[in-house]
Amino acid sequence: MNPIRVGIVGTGFMAIAHIRAYQQVADVEIGALCNPSGRNLDGDFSDVHGNIGSDEPVKLDMANISACRNLDELLADESIDLIDITTPTFLHHEQALAALASGKHVLCEKPLARTSGQAREIAEAAQNANGFFMPAMCLRFWPEWKWVKDAIDDGRFGKPLSARFRRVAEAPAWGQTSFLDGKKSGGALLDLHIHDADFAAYCFGRPTHVYAQGHTKVSGEIDHVLAQYTVECGAAVSAEGSWAMAKGFGFNMAYTVNFENATVDYDSARGDEALKLFEPDKEPQVLKLDEGDGYTGQINHLVESIQSGISPAIVTAQDGLTSVELCEAAAQSIDSGKRVAL
Repeated sequence: MNPIRVGIVGTGFMAIAHIRAYQQVADVEIGALCNPSGRNLDGDFSDVHGNIGSDEPVKLDMANISACRNLDELLADESIDLIDITTPTFLHHEQALAALASGKHVLCEKPLARTSGQAREIAEAAQNANGFFMPAMCLRFWPEWKWVKDAIDDGRFGKPLSARFRRVAEAPAWGQTSFLDGKKSGGALLDLHIHDADFAAYCFGRPTHVYAQGHTKVSGEIDHVLAQYTVECGAAVSAEGSWAMAKGFGFNMAYTVNFENATVDYDSARGDEALKLFEPDKEPQVLKLDEGDGYTGQINHLVESIQSGISPAIVTAQDGLTSVELCEAAAQSIDSGKRVAL
């Protein structure tokens, strides 16, 4: 079987995260880089630093990788099977629609688009496309989040009674020309908080209502949000996201899920002891899961889907749309001070 050849659109910090993931997945190879500015098209990403993971510089051997400054040129390349969109949010709509129209498979970084209207157009185009489409919602594939999702689904600890998700940070030091321009990025609400909004819906189904509080700080849009979700099972579900922490705070992600018969607590600040399980009449357990990351997991899932001819099931275009709608509902609630129906 020939390897799946991928063309990466965008050569910033998110491209690095995806490149590292492709290097860990079998039966896929990078076939092209595309960036209108020409930046990093020599394969040398030494000047680009990502948000998480290794600081080891990424340098690609470009002998079998084409470089182009025009998306149409990339889409016309018959050797490319998969288009991976890693560009800033405000560019996703136009690029995703063009990639879908080309008939190639498409992976598009979150958020799916800057607005729910644009995201809906992408989801509708994906339904009628010849290739597969998958939003890059990496949290669904992260081992610690996959584990708690499975625990909710299989009922091993009884019913979930409450869940709190938290992802807070100082303002991003990378990509500031787009991230800190809320008109382009949507602020922390759309760019960062969307991870946990999506994961809440993944675990508990699409909420019926959202009530949120928040404020702006660095982008001109909502940069700190605390959202409460009304879900069908009755669990008390909330999520907090922020770029509003003081400089030097760094980044923290955490969750606590309280079940009838156990409490699961994850906090990235605890390092190797990040995931803990508390059960009645037992000593607290530190859970050690298989190593891996969500970027590699999501790409592996898409590659397997392409090889099998079965559309990706863990995350769909409709899921990508729902997550944008949840963020917009939170923004409406913050603006109105009222609970918003979905």
